[in-house]
Amino acid sequence: MKYAYLGKSGLKVSRLCLGTMNFGVSTDEKEAFRIMDAALDAGINFFDTANIYGWGENAGRTEEIIGRWFAQGGSRREKVVLATKFYGDMSDKADGPNGEGGLSAYKLRRHLEGSLRRLQTDHIELYQMHHVDRNVSWDELWEGFRIAQYQGKIGYVGSSNFAGRDLVKAQYEAKSRGLLGLVSEQHKFSLLCRLPELEVLPAAEEHGIGVIAWSPLDGGLLGGNALRPVEGSKRANNPERVEKHRAQLEAFEKLCRELGESEANVALAWTLTRPAMTAPIIGPRTLGQFEESLRAVEIELSAETLARLDEIFPGPGGSAPKAYAW
Repeated sequence: MKYAYLGKSGLKVSRLCLGTMNFGVSTDEKEAFRIMDAALDAGINFFDTANIYGWGENAGRTEEIIGRWFAQGGSRREKVVLATKFYGDMSDKADGPNGEGGLSAYKLRRHLEGSLRRLQTDHIELYQMHHVDRNVSWDELWEGFRIAQYQGKIGYVGSSNFAGRDLVKAQYEAKSRGLLGLVSEQHKFSLLCRLPELEVLPAAEEHGIGVIAWSPLDGGLLGGNALRPVEGSKRANNPERVEKHRAQLEAFEKLCRELGESEANVALAWTLTRPAMTAPIIGPRTLGQFEESLRAVEIELSAETLARLDEIFPGPGGSAPKAYAW
């Protein structure tokens, strides 16, 4: 496995991040345990989850599965750089209107305590805001994070689904308080979703924020099964999306055959070539899917191959404003 520093921090993480969104949903606990054990064996030390995973009335289930896996011992917890997120509605009747989705010092404290309990740990290495909330001031948020860090409950702060302007604002406000600020931004990014190249990736690179790509296979569309639907791949099997991108997917399939690599691994390897990129998130449903993805970090894409990928999946043309203005 290869490793990189997480943004401007001194924390080293694997260049593949194990996403756990399927655990407790389409992956049962036994298989989830097998995947996490295999991840450690393969050198993956970066695990990502969120308090909302499990979804709806089962929100929190994924964190509980990870917590029971940690409880088995064997230095599992010590070997993992653990990341979770808060924002979504985790409310019960006691929360009232403050239980709805969003950010606040109130939610930070309550949701952090809930995650620590479910995960059976006393600290979280990377605590992430799952979405931006422009109704909440950075005075409130950075003070809340400072207290949690002082208490030893979190190590670093990250964001997810922030715009470039939100990243810049967060870092400015942190610096004015003598704080490290954000070390990561988790963002939707793939060959089929290159819009972040305009603003988000340049802002992250300039401000020392490591990018973690979610949905790097675009919901399975780049995973190699879209042109040949398979059972269980609901998003990749969406006929309208497949038809919209059919010409691109056929050209991509041809290129990957020439390279002798799977479409999924080429798509993951491509994300690793992007500026400020720390790791794409892999979200396997099965141990087999996990094992197949490990090849991605070993693939070296030539300049010619990168150029062909640009032809198949044209991006915005670079960063703003050069991408659209002289």
